[in-house]
Amino acid sequence: MIEVIILAVALSMDAFAVSIGLGAKKNTHGLALKAGIFFGIFQALMPFIGYLGGKGILGWIDTYAHWVAFGLLALIGAKMIYEGTREGIEEDIADITNKMMLVLAIATSIDAMAAGFSLTLLDADPYVACLTIGAITFAFSWVGVVIGRKSGTWLESKAEVFGGIVLILIGIKILLF
Repeated sequence: MIEVIILAVALSMDAFAVSIGLGAKKNTHGLALKAGIFFGIFQALMPFIGYLGGKGILGWIDTYAHWVAFGLLALIGAKMIYEGTREGIEEDIADITNKMMLVLAIATSIDAMAAGFSLTLLDADPYVACLTIGAITFAFSWVGVVIGRKSGTWLESKAEVFGGIVLILIGIKILLF
């Protein structure tokens, strides 16, 4: 279960970083709850979709499954590190509507769908794992808005880089052990 928690923290860093940017941009009390709900739900659903896809093809690629999981996690991690060193899309957001939150939730959780494939290789209940990922993302998103409101965006890129490094390390663990 510790692997699922570490995976959840790493996957939530994208949503955390966006939430910090949102909190720095707009100072409303309901935004933290809205970010937590949107990001938490999508971060819970997308890995489950990835898990189902992984279960469907696992029989075909069983011999190479560890390599595929490593490759996906390494690519996602590298992408997060790259994005953490670049400017985010939050700077371009003028109004935080439900439609905008939906787009951000989908954008930050696409990576989680690919990472959901790795759940097929972990000794964890996929329902519990996805609920854990959603709950941890909810908490990180909530806290991200509060931090952004108080401190601005200085932590935003560091969170994405940290999440990317952790995903790469999880991929290496799956490959080697």
